[in-house]
Amino acid sequence: MEAREVTHLKGRLVTDPQIAVMDDVTQYYHAGHRFFETGDHGEVMYVVTSGEVEITLRGKLLETVRAGSVFGEMALIDDRERSAEAVAKTDVRVVIIDHNRFLFLTRNDPMFALRIMKIITNRLRRLNALL
Repeated sequence: MEAREVTHLKGRLVTDPQIAVMDDVTQYYHAGHRFFETGDHGEVMYVVTSGEVEITLRGKLLETVRAGSVFGEMALIDDRERSAEAVAKTDVRVVIIDHNRFLFLTRNDPMFALRIMKIITNRLRRLNALL
């Protein structure tokens, strides 16, 4: 299988061998697909490999997630309800990461965990700037 890379900002979010292993959990969705709503229980997070997903809260756009970034990570990490809504803005391809796969990735690639933390802190800083 040909190695591929998903990029996020200046660094890699998911490395080539990890993406190759995850082909079994790649899903395709059409524009308008609702991934989750505020209050839903969250058991997975998503890595966007193509397309865009809008994250909204109470009808307000918080972020447009593009290829190379993730969404749904908070509920996976803290095992709590979803804090926002996620809807495909365009046709989208995602890699679905459940809790076991998340643990595997963080154990085998500590930089993966650091990149997830950077994404979360960047989002928090953007939200703080809006207050």
